[in-house]
Amino acid sequence: MITVSVKWQKEMFKAVEIDTTQPPYVFKCQLYDLTGVPPERQKIMVKGGLLKDDAEWSTLGVKEGQKLMMMGTADEIVKAPEKGPVFVEDLPEEEQAINLGHSAGLFNLGNTCYMNSTVQCLHSVPELKSALIKYSHSGRSNDVDQTSHMLTIATRDLFGELDKSVKAVAPMQFWMVLRKKYPQFGQLHNNTFMQQDAEECWTQLLYTLSQSLRSSGSSESPDTVKALFGVELVSRVHCVESGEESSETESVYSLKCHISHEVNHLHEGLKHALKSELEKNSPSLGRSAIYLKESRINGLPRYLTIQFVRFFWKRESNQKAKILRKVDYPLQLDIFDLCSDDLRKRLEAPRRTLRDEEGKKLGLKSNEKSSGSKDNDIKMSDVEGSSNGSGEASNPTPDEGAMTGIYDLVAVLTHKGRSADSGHYVAWVKQESGKWIEYDDDNPIPQREEDITKLSGGGDWHMAYICMYKARTVPM
Repeated sequence: MITVSVKWQKEMFKAVEIDTTQPPYVFKCQLYDLTGVPPERQKIMVKGGLLKDDAEWSTLGVKEGQKLMMMGTADEIVKAPEKGPVFVEDLPEEEQAINLGHSAGLFNLGNTCYMNSTVQCLHSVPELKSALIKYSHSGRSNDVDQTSHMLTIATRDLFGELDKSVKAVAPMQFWMVLRKKYPQFGQLHNNTFMQQDAEECWTQLLYTLSQSLRSSGSSESPDTVKALFGVELVSRVHCVESGEESSETESVYSLKCHISHEVNHLHEGLKHALKSELEKNSPSLGRSAIYLKESRINGLPRYLTIQFVRFFWKRESNQKAKILRKVDYPLQLDIFDLCSDDLRKRLEAPRRTLRDEEGKKLGLKSNEKSSGSKDNDIKMSDVEGSSNGSGEASNPTPDEGAMTGIYDLVAVLTHKGRSADSGHYVAWVKQESGKWIEYDDDNPIPQREEDITKLSGGGDWHMAYICMYKARTVPM
Protein backbone atom coordinates (compact mmCIF):
# COMPACT_ATOMS: atom_id res chain seq x y z
CA MET A 1 0.00 0.00 0.00
CA ILE A 2 1.44 3.38 -1.03
CA THR A 3 0.01 6.90 -0.63
CA VAL A 4 -0.03 9.51 -3.40
CA SER A 5 -1.61 12.89 -4.10
CA VAL A 6 -3.75 13.46 -7.20
CA LYS A 7 -4.24 16.83 -8.94
CA TRP A 8 -7.44 17.21 -10.95
CA GLN A 9 -8.39 20.59 -12.41
CA LYS A 10 -8.03 23.06 -9.52
CA GLU A 11 -8.37 20.44 -6.79
CA MET A 12 -5.65 18.47 -5.01
CA PHE A 13 -6.54 15.17 -3.33
CA LYS A 14 -3.93 14.21 -0.75
CA ALA A 15 -3.22 10.87 0.89
CA VAL A 16 -4.98 8.71 -1.72
CA GLU A 17 -4.07 5.07 -1.02
CA ILE A 18 -3.06 2.67 -3.79
CA ASP A 19 -3.34 -1.04 -3.08
CA THR A 20 -0.62 -2.35 -5.39
CA THR A 21 -2.02 -5.91 -5.14
CA GLN A 22 -5.09 -4.75 -7.07
CA PRO A 23 -5.28 -3.63 -10.72
CA PRO A 24 -5.22 0.13 -11.52
CA TYR A 25 -8.92 -0.03 -12.39
CA VAL A 26 -9.67 -0.25 -8.63
CA PHE A 27 -7.60 2.93 -8.09
CA LYS A 28 -9.63 4.62 -10.84
CA CYS A 29 -12.84 3.62 -9.05
CA GLN A 30 -11.50 5.35 -5.92
CA LEU A 31 -10.90 8.51 -7.95
CA TYR A 32 -14.39 8.20 -9.40
CA ASP A 33 -15.80 8.39 -5.85
CA LEU A 34 -13.66 11.48 -5.16
CA THR A 35 -14.14 13.38 -8.43
CA GLY A 36 -17.17 11.98 -10.22
CA VAL A 37 -15.03 11.26 -13.29
CA PRO A 38 -15.94 7.76 -14.61
CA PRO A 39 -12.94 5.39 -14.97
CA GLU A 40 -13.25 5.28 -18.77
CA ARG A 41 -12.81 9.09 -18.94
CA GLN A 42 -9.82 9.28 -16.63
CA LYS A 43 -6.40 10.07 -18.11
CA ILE A 44 -3.69 9.62 -15.46
CA MET A 45 -0.08 10.35 -16.37
CA VAL A 46 2.51 7.82 -15.17
CA LYS A 47 5.92 6.67 -16.30
CA GLY A 48 5.65 5.54 -19.90
CA GLY A 49 2.37 7.33 -20.72
CA LEU A 50 -1.25 6.93 -19.58
CA LEU A 51 -2.24 4.55 -16.77
CA LYS A 52 -3.97 1.46 -18.21
CA ASP A 53 -6.65 -0.49 -16.35
CA ASP A 54 -4.70 -3.75 -16.38
CA ALA A 55 -1.15 -2.44 -15.94
CA GLU A 56 1.15 -3.86 -13.25
CA TRP A 57 2.11 -1.35 -10.55
CA SER A 58 5.59 -2.86 -10.21
CA THR A 59 6.49 -1.68 -13.74
CA LEU A 60 5.17 1.86 -13.34
CA GLY A 61 7.61 3.13 -10.71
CA VAL A 62 4.96 4.95 -8.66
CA LYS A 63 6.55 6.00 -5.36
CA GLU A 64 5.31 6.93 -1.90
CA GLY A 65 4.16 10.56 -1.79
CA GLN A 66 4.30 10.99 -5.58
CA LYS A 67 2.06 13.60 -7.19
CA LEU A 68 -0.10 12.29 -10.06
CA MET A 69 -1.96 14.38 -12.64
CA MET A 70 -5.46 13.35 -13.78
CA MET A 71 -7.51 14.77 -16.64
CA GLY A 72 -11.16 14.06 -17.44
CA THR A 73 -14.62 15.53 -17.08
CA ALA A 74 -17.07 14.51 -14.36
CA ASP A 75 -20.62 13.40 -15.01
CA GLU A 76 -22.81 16.39 -15.71
CA ILE A 77 -25.12 17.67 -12.98
CA VAL A 78 -28.73 17.18 -14.01
CA LYS A 79 -30.24 20.59 -14.80
CA ALA A 80 -33.84 21.61 -14.43
CA PRO A 81 -35.78 20.97 -17.65
CA GLU A 82 -36.28 23.96 -19.91
CA LYS A 83 -39.35 22.42 -21.52
CA GLY A 84 -42.64 21.47 -19.92
CA PRO A 85 -43.51 18.08 -18.39
CA VAL A 86 -42.44 15.05 -20.41
CA PHE A 87 -44.09 11.65 -19.95
CA VAL A 88 -41.78 8.75 -19.01
CA GLU A 89 -42.82 6.88 -22.16
CA ASP A 90 -41.47 9.76 -24.29
CA LEU A 91 -38.01 9.79 -22.69
CA PRO A 92 -34.97 8.06 -24.25
CA GLU A 93 -34.43 4.51 -22.98
CA GLU A 94 -31.45 5.54 -20.81
CA GLU A 95 -33.49 8.19 -19.00
CA GLN A 96 -36.42 5.83 -18.57
CA ALA A 97 -34.18 3.45 -16.61
CA ILE A 98 -33.42 6.22 -14.11
CA ASN A 99 -37.14 6.83 -13.63
CA LEU A 100 -38.07 3.18 -13.12
CA GLY A 101 -37.36 3.29 -9.39
CA HIS A 102 -34.64 0.63 -9.34
CA SER A 103 -31.37 0.74 -7.39
CA ALA A 104 -27.91 1.40 -8.83
CA GLY A 105 -25.57 -1.05 -10.54
CA LEU A 106 -22.18 -2.23 -9.24
CA PHE A 107 -18.82 -1.74 -10.93
CA ASN A 108 -16.93 -4.92 -11.76
CA LEU A 109 -13.60 -4.69 -9.91
CA GLY A 110 -12.02 -7.49 -11.91
CA ASN A 111 -13.98 -10.77 -12.25
CA THR A 112 -16.33 -9.77 -9.42
CA CYS A 113 -19.61 -10.35 -11.31
CA TYR A 114 -20.24 -13.38 -9.04
CA MET A 115 -20.19 -11.03 -6.04
CA ASN A 116 -22.18 -8.23 -7.73
CA SER A 117 -25.01 -10.55 -8.80
CA THR A 118 -25.21 -12.08 -5.30
CA VAL A 119 -25.41 -8.65 -3.67
CA GLN A 120 -28.11 -7.43 -6.07
CA CYS A 121 -30.33 -10.45 -5.37
CA LEU A 122 -30.02 -10.24 -1.58
CA HIS A 123 -30.37 -6.44 -1.67
CA SER A 124 -33.90 -6.97 -3.02
CA VAL A 125 -35.06 -8.44 0.33
CA PRO A 126 -36.45 -5.48 2.35
CA GLU A 127 -36.63 -7.44 5.60
CA LEU A 128 -32.89 -8.19 5.36
CA LYS A 129 -32.14 -4.52 4.76
CA SER A 130 -34.23 -3.55 7.80
CA ALA A 131 -32.34 -6.02 10.00
CA LEU A 132 -28.99 -4.68 8.76
CA ILE A 133 -30.00 -1.06 9.43
CA LYS A 134 -30.59 -2.00 13.08
CA TYR A 135 -27.11 -3.55 13.29
CA SER A 136 -24.73 -0.99 14.80
CA HIS A 137 -20.95 -0.55 14.67
CA SER A 138 -20.74 -1.09 18.42
CA GLY A 139 -23.23 -3.95 18.44
CA ARG A 140 -20.71 -6.75 17.96
CA SER A 141 -21.24 -9.67 20.28
CA ASN A 142 -18.43 -11.76 21.72
CA ASP A 143 -19.86 -14.65 19.69
CA VAL A 144 -19.00 -12.89 16.42
CA ASP A 145 -15.42 -12.52 15.18
CA GLN A 146 -14.13 -9.15 13.99
CA THR A 147 -14.09 -9.99 10.27
CA SER A 148 -17.71 -11.22 10.39
CA HIS A 149 -18.67 -7.98 12.13
CA MET A 150 -16.81 -5.95 9.48
CA LEU A 151 -18.46 -7.87 6.62
CA THR A 152 -21.91 -7.30 8.14
CA ILE A 153 -21.19 -3.54 8.44
CA ALA A 154 -19.86 -3.47 4.86
CA THR A 155 -23.01 -5.23 3.59
CA ARG A 156 -25.24 -2.77 5.44
CA ASP A 157 -23.32 0.22 4.05
CA LEU A 158 -23.28 -1.16 0.49
CA PHE A 159 -27.04 -1.77 0.57
CA GLY A 160 -27.47 1.84 1.71
CA GLU A 161 -25.28 3.14 -1.14
CA LEU A 162 -27.26 1.16 -3.71
CA ASP A 163 -30.51 2.71 -2.47
CA LYS A 164 -29.21 6.29 -2.46
CA SER A 165 -27.11 6.39 -5.63
CA VAL A 166 -28.29 6.86 -9.20
CA LYS A 167 -24.78 6.24 -10.56
CA ALA A 168 -23.10 2.84 -10.35
CA VAL A 169 -21.39 2.04 -7.04
CA ALA A 170 -17.83 0.72 -6.65
CA PRO A 171 -18.09 -1.95 -3.87
CA MET A 172 -14.43 -1.71 -2.85
CA GLN A 173 -14.83 -1.81 0.94
CA PHE A 174 -17.23 -4.76 0.74
CA TRP A 175 -14.91 -6.64 -1.62
CA MET A 176 -11.84 -6.07 0.58
CA VAL A 177 -13.65 -7.29 3.71
CA LEU A 178 -15.15 -10.28 1.86
CA ARG A 179 -11.65 -11.38 0.81
CA LYS A 180 -10.38 -10.89 4.33
CA LYS A 181 -13.15 -13.05 5.79
CA TYR A 182 -13.02 -15.65 2.97
CA PRO A 183 -9.51 -15.67 1.40
CA GLN A 184 -10.61 -18.02 -1.41
CA PHE A 185 -12.27 -15.03 -3.09
CA GLY A 186 -8.88 -13.34 -3.32
CA GLN A 187 -7.22 -16.02 -5.49
CA LEU A 188 -4.95 -14.60 -8.21
CA HIS A 189 -4.00 -15.93 -11.63
CA ASN A 190 -1.42 -13.99 -13.67
CA ASN A 191 -1.81 -11.09 -11.21
CA THR A 192 -5.56 -10.93 -11.89
CA PHE A 193 -8.34 -11.88 -9.50
CA MET A 194 -10.01 -15.13 -10.53
CA GLN A 195 -13.69 -15.67 -11.23
CA GLN A 196 -15.44 -17.44 -8.34
CA ASP A 197 -18.63 -19.44 -7.78
CA ALA A 198 -21.64 -17.17 -7.07
CA GLU A 199 -23.41 -19.89 -5.07
CA GLU A 200 -20.42 -20.16 -2.73
CA CYS A 201 -20.40 -16.38 -2.30
CA TRP A 202 -24.17 -16.40 -1.60
CA THR A 203 -23.86 -19.20 0.95
CA GLN A 204 -20.87 -17.71 2.79
CA LEU A 205 -22.40 -14.23 2.96
CA LEU A 206 -25.72 -15.52 4.31
CA TYR A 207 -23.89 -17.66 6.89
CA THR A 208 -21.94 -14.62 8.10
CA LEU A 209 -25.05 -12.45 8.31
CA SER A 210 -26.92 -15.20 10.18
CA GLN A 211 -24.18 -15.30 12.83
CA SER A 212 -23.98 -11.51 13.21
CA LEU A 213 -27.69 -10.71 13.18
CA ARG A 214 -28.51 -13.61 15.51
CA SER A 215 -26.02 -12.32 18.04
CA SER A 216 -26.93 -8.64 17.82
CA GLY A 217 -29.21 -8.92 20.83
CA SER A 218 -32.56 -8.27 19.14
CA SER A 219 -35.29 -9.85 21.25
CA GLU A 220 -37.87 -9.42 18.46
CA SER A 221 -36.11 -11.61 15.91
CA PRO A 222 -33.40 -13.81 17.45
CA ASP A 223 -32.53 -15.41 14.10
CA THR A 224 -33.45 -13.07 11.24
CA VAL A 225 -31.69 -14.94 8.45
CA LYS A 226 -33.17 -18.29 9.47
CA ALA A 227 -36.68 -16.78 9.57
CA LEU A 228 -36.20 -15.24 6.12
CA PHE A 229 -34.35 -18.04 4.32
CA GLY A 230 -34.31 -21.15 6.53
CA VAL A 231 -36.06 -24.30 5.24
CA GLU A 232 -36.85 -26.91 7.90
CA LEU A 233 -36.52 -30.49 6.65
CA VAL A 234 -37.65 -33.71 8.29
CA SER A 235 -36.13 -36.91 6.89
CA ARG A 236 -36.86 -40.63 7.12
CA VAL A 237 -33.64 -42.68 6.95
CA HIS A 238 -34.30 -46.33 6.13
CA CYS A 239 -32.03 -49.34 5.55
CA VAL A 240 -33.68 -51.87 3.25
CA GLU A 241 -31.19 -54.60 4.17
CA SER A 242 -31.59 -54.43 7.95
CA GLY A 243 -34.96 -52.74 8.29
CA GLU A 244 -33.52 -50.04 10.56
CA GLU A 245 -35.33 -46.73 10.44
CA SER A 246 -34.75 -43.33 12.04
CA SER A 247 -35.79 -39.73 11.55
CA GLU A 248 -33.66 -36.60 11.25
CA THR A 249 -34.37 -32.87 11.22
CA GLU A 250 -32.19 -30.14 9.75
CA SER A 251 -32.35 -26.51 8.66
CA VAL A 252 -30.92 -25.40 5.30
CA TYR A 253 -30.80 -22.03 3.51
CA SER A 254 -31.62 -23.42 0.07
CA LEU A 255 -33.17 -26.36 -1.74
CA LYS A 256 -31.32 -28.14 -4.53
CA CYS A 257 -32.66 -28.88 -7.99
CA HIS A 258 -30.82 -31.98 -9.21
CA ILE A 259 -30.45 -32.16 -12.99
CA SER A 260 -30.46 -35.45 -14.91
CA HIS A 261 -31.80 -36.70 -18.25
CA GLU A 262 -35.16 -37.27 -16.52
CA VAL A 263 -35.50 -33.69 -15.24
CA ASN A 264 -37.23 -31.14 -17.48
CA HIS A 265 -38.84 -28.95 -14.83
CA LEU A 266 -37.78 -27.41 -11.53
CA HIS A 267 -40.43 -29.35 -9.60
CA GLU A 268 -39.03 -32.68 -10.85
CA GLY A 269 -35.48 -31.65 -9.87
CA LEU A 270 -36.63 -30.71 -6.36
CA LYS A 271 -38.29 -34.11 -5.90
CA HIS A 272 -35.11 -35.88 -7.01
CA ALA A 273 -33.00 -33.85 -4.57
CA LEU A 274 -35.23 -34.74 -1.60
CA LYS A 275 -34.36 -38.42 -2.09
CA SER A 276 -30.81 -39.70 -1.71
CA GLU A 277 -28.70 -42.72 -0.81
CA LEU A 278 -26.00 -42.71 1.81
CA GLU A 279 -23.62 -45.31 3.11
CA LYS A 280 -23.04 -45.56 6.86
CA ASN A 281 -22.43 -48.10 9.56
CA SER A 282 -25.37 -50.32 10.49
CA PRO A 283 -25.40 -51.26 14.22
CA SER A 284 -27.52 -54.37 13.62
CA LEU A 285 -25.41 -55.64 10.69
CA GLY A 286 -22.08 -54.58 12.21
CA ARG A 287 -20.85 -53.16 8.90
CA SER A 288 -21.51 -50.46 6.34
CA ALA A 289 -24.85 -50.54 4.54
CA ILE A 290 -26.84 -48.43 2.10
CA TYR A 291 -29.55 -46.21 3.60
CA LEU A 292 -32.33 -44.41 1.73
CA LYS A 293 -33.01 -40.84 2.90
CA GLU A 294 -36.37 -39.30 2.01
CA SER A 295 -36.91 -35.69 3.08
CA ARG A 296 -39.98 -33.48 3.35
CA ILE A 297 -40.30 -29.75 4.04
CA ASN A 298 -41.58 -29.15 7.58
CA GLY A 299 -41.08 -25.37 7.88
CA LEU A 300 -41.25 -22.67 5.21
CA PRO A 301 -39.20 -19.47 4.84
CA ARG A 302 -40.34 -16.05 3.64
CA TYR A 303 -37.85 -16.36 0.79
CA LEU A 304 -37.24 -19.75 -0.80
CA THR A 305 -33.83 -20.08 -2.46
CA ILE A 306 -33.28 -22.83 -5.01
CA GLN A 307 -29.91 -23.77 -6.50
CA PHE A 308 -29.78 -25.58 -9.83
CA VAL A 309 -26.97 -28.14 -9.41
CA ARG A 310 -25.40 -27.39 -12.79
CA PHE A 311 -21.75 -27.87 -11.89
CA PHE A 312 -19.81 -31.04 -11.14
CA TRP A 313 -16.13 -31.90 -10.84
CA LYS A 314 -14.71 -33.33 -14.07
CA ARG A 315 -11.62 -35.38 -13.33
CA GLU A 316 -10.32 -35.41 -16.92
CA SER A 317 -10.04 -31.60 -17.10
CA ASN A 318 -9.61 -31.12 -13.33
CA GLN A 319 -12.24 -28.38 -13.18
CA LYS A 320 -15.95 -27.77 -12.56
CA ALA A 321 -17.92 -28.69 -15.68
CA LYS A 322 -21.41 -27.42 -16.43
CA ILE A 323 -24.67 -29.24 -17.21
CA LEU A 324 -26.31 -27.20 -19.98
CA ARG A 325 -29.64 -29.10 -19.98
CA LYS A 326 -32.79 -26.96 -20.22
CA VAL A 327 -34.80 -27.02 -16.98
CA ASP A 328 -37.96 -24.90 -16.95
CA TYR A 329 -39.03 -22.99 -13.84
CA PRO A 330 -42.28 -21.09 -13.16
CA LEU A 331 -43.07 -17.52 -12.11
CA GLN A 332 -45.31 -19.06 -9.43
CA LEU A 333 -44.17 -22.16 -7.53
CA ASP A 334 -46.43 -24.37 -5.40
CA ILE A 335 -44.49 -26.74 -3.12
CA PHE A 336 -47.45 -28.17 -1.19
CA ASP A 337 -46.76 -31.74 -2.36
CA LEU A 338 -43.14 -31.51 -1.12
CA CYS A 339 -44.26 -30.75 2.44
CA SER A 340 -44.70 -33.08 5.41
CA ASP A 341 -48.21 -34.20 6.43
CA ASP A 342 -48.06 -31.95 9.49
CA LEU A 343 -47.16 -28.87 7.44
CA ARG A 344 -49.84 -29.64 4.85
CA LYS A 345 -52.49 -29.55 7.58
CA ARG A 346 -51.25 -26.14 8.71
CA LEU A 347 -51.36 -24.85 5.13
CA GLU A 348 -54.92 -25.98 4.35
CA ALA A 349 -56.82 -23.02 5.87
CA PRO A 350 -54.58 -20.26 4.42
CA ARG A 351 -54.70 -21.94 0.99
CA ARG A 352 -58.49 -22.08 1.16
CA THR A 353 -58.59 -18.38 2.00
CA LEU A 354 -56.24 -17.62 -0.88
CA ARG A 355 -58.39 -19.58 -3.34
CA ASP A 356 -61.56 -17.84 -2.16
CA GLU A 357 -60.06 -14.38 -2.53
CA GLU A 358 -58.68 -15.12 -5.98
CA GLY A 359 -62.07 -16.54 -6.91
CA LYS A 360 -63.77 -13.31 -5.80
CA LYS A 361 -61.47 -11.34 -8.07
CA LEU A 362 -62.65 -13.51 -10.94
CA GLY A 363 -66.29 -13.07 -9.92
CA LEU A 364 -66.69 -16.58 -8.50
CA LYS A 365 -68.47 -17.50 -5.25
CA SER A 366 -66.63 -19.41 -2.55
CA ASN A 367 -68.05 -22.85 -1.81
CA GLU A 368 -70.45 -23.19 1.12
CA LYS A 369 -68.23 -25.52 3.10
CA SER A 370 -65.41 -23.04 2.94
CA SER A 371 -67.53 -19.97 3.68
CA GLY A 372 -69.27 -21.69 6.58
CA SER A 373 -66.08 -22.94 8.11
CA LYS A 374 -64.45 -21.33 11.11
CA ASP A 375 -61.30 -21.23 9.04
CA ASN A 376 -62.89 -18.40 7.11
CA ASP A 377 -62.34 -16.16 10.13
CA ILE A 378 -59.07 -15.35 8.36
CA LYS A 379 -60.10 -12.26 6.46
CA MET A 380 -58.11 -10.87 3.61
CA SER A 381 -58.04 -7.30 2.30
CA ASP A 382 -55.58 -8.13 -0.44
CA VAL A 383 -53.81 -11.33 -1.38
CA GLU A 384 -50.14 -10.59 -0.95
CA GLY A 385 -48.03 -11.14 -3.99
CA SER A 386 -50.99 -11.96 -6.25
CA SER A 387 -51.04 -10.71 -9.80
CA ASN A 388 -53.22 -7.71 -10.54
CA GLY A 389 -53.35 -8.45 -14.25
CA SER A 390 -50.62 -6.04 -15.30
CA GLY A 391 -47.69 -8.16 -14.17
CA GLU A 392 -47.25 -6.02 -11.06
CA ALA A 393 -47.39 -7.44 -7.54
CA SER A 394 -48.80 -6.05 -4.36
CA ASN A 395 -46.27 -5.47 -1.60
CA PRO A 396 -46.53 -7.89 1.38
CA THR A 397 -46.27 -6.54 4.90
CA PRO A 398 -43.04 -7.88 6.45
CA ASP A 399 -43.32 -10.48 9.23
CA GLU A 400 -47.11 -10.82 8.84
CA GLY A 401 -49.36 -13.35 7.20
CA ALA A 402 -49.90 -17.08 7.14
CA MET A 403 -47.92 -19.23 4.72
CA THR A 404 -49.73 -20.88 1.80
CA GLY A 405 -46.92 -22.93 0.26
CA ILE A 406 -47.17 -20.79 -2.88
CA TYR A 407 -44.23 -18.61 -3.92
CA ASP A 408 -43.64 -15.89 -6.52
CA LEU A 409 -40.34 -15.52 -8.37
CA VAL A 410 -38.51 -12.32 -7.35
CA ALA A 411 -34.87 -12.88 -8.39
CA VAL A 412 -32.79 -15.06 -10.71
CA LEU A 413 -29.00 -15.31 -10.70
CA THR A 414 -27.75 -16.60 -14.05
CA HIS A 415 -24.46 -17.91 -15.38
CA LYS A 416 -23.19 -17.76 -18.94
CA GLY A 417 -20.25 -19.98 -19.85
CA ARG A 418 -19.01 -23.55 -19.44
CA SER A 419 -17.42 -23.47 -15.96
CA ALA A 420 -18.40 -22.05 -12.55
CA ASP A 421 -14.96 -20.47 -12.22
CA SER A 422 -15.19 -18.65 -15.56
CA GLY A 423 -17.92 -17.09 -17.68
CA HIS A 424 -20.19 -14.31 -16.47
CA TYR A 425 -22.84 -13.94 -13.73
CA VAL A 426 -25.85 -11.60 -13.93
CA ALA A 427 -28.75 -10.82 -11.54
CA TRP A 428 -32.36 -10.41 -12.71
CA VAL A 429 -34.43 -8.78 -9.95
CA LYS A 430 -38.12 -7.93 -9.66
CA GLN A 431 -38.71 -4.41 -8.32
CA GLU A 432 -41.48 -3.31 -5.94
CA SER A 433 -43.27 -1.86 -8.98
CA GLY A 434 -43.44 -5.36 -10.50
CA LYS A 435 -40.94 -4.50 -13.24
CA TRP A 436 -37.87 -6.67 -13.83
CA ILE A 437 -34.32 -5.28 -14.03
CA GLU A 438 -31.28 -7.14 -15.37
CA TYR A 439 -28.22 -6.11 -13.32
CA ASP A 440 -25.23 -6.74 -15.57
CA ASP A 441 -22.63 -5.27 -13.19
CA ASP A 442 -22.86 -1.46 -13.53
CA ASN A 443 -25.52 -1.61 -16.25
CA PRO A 444 -29.17 -2.04 -15.08
CA ILE A 445 -31.40 -2.97 -18.03
CA PRO A 446 -35.25 -3.18 -17.93
CA GLN A 447 -36.60 -6.58 -18.99
CA ARG A 448 -40.02 -8.07 -19.73
CA GLU A 449 -41.41 -10.62 -17.27
CA GLU A 450 -42.11 -13.12 -20.04
CA ASP A 451 -38.39 -13.19 -20.87
CA ILE A 452 -37.33 -14.13 -17.32
CA THR A 453 -38.47 -17.75 -17.60
CA LYS A 454 -36.52 -18.12 -20.86
CA LEU A 455 -33.29 -18.25 -18.83
CA SER A 456 -33.79 -21.99 -18.40
CA GLY A 457 -30.71 -23.33 -20.22
CA GLY A 458 -30.17 -25.53 -23.21
CA GLY A 459 -27.34 -23.53 -24.79
CA ASP A 460 -24.54 -21.07 -24.11
CA TRP A 461 -26.88 -18.19 -23.20
CA HIS A 462 -27.49 -17.04 -19.59
CA MET A 463 -29.19 -19.81 -17.61
CA ALA A 464 -30.65 -19.87 -14.12
CA TYR A 465 -28.21 -20.96 -11.40
CA ILE A 466 -30.08 -19.64 -8.35
CA CYS A 467 -33.78 -18.71 -8.13
CA MET A 468 -35.28 -16.81 -5.20
CA TYR A 469 -39.04 -17.01 -4.57
CA LYS A 470 -41.09 -14.87 -2.16
CA ALA A 471 -43.87 -16.44 -0.08
CA ARG A 472 -47.43 -15.55 -0.98
CA THR A 473 -49.21 -15.11 2.35
CA VAL A 474 -52.65 -14.24 3.69
CA PRO A 475 -53.30 -12.07 6.79
CA MET A 476 -53.72 -14.10 9.94
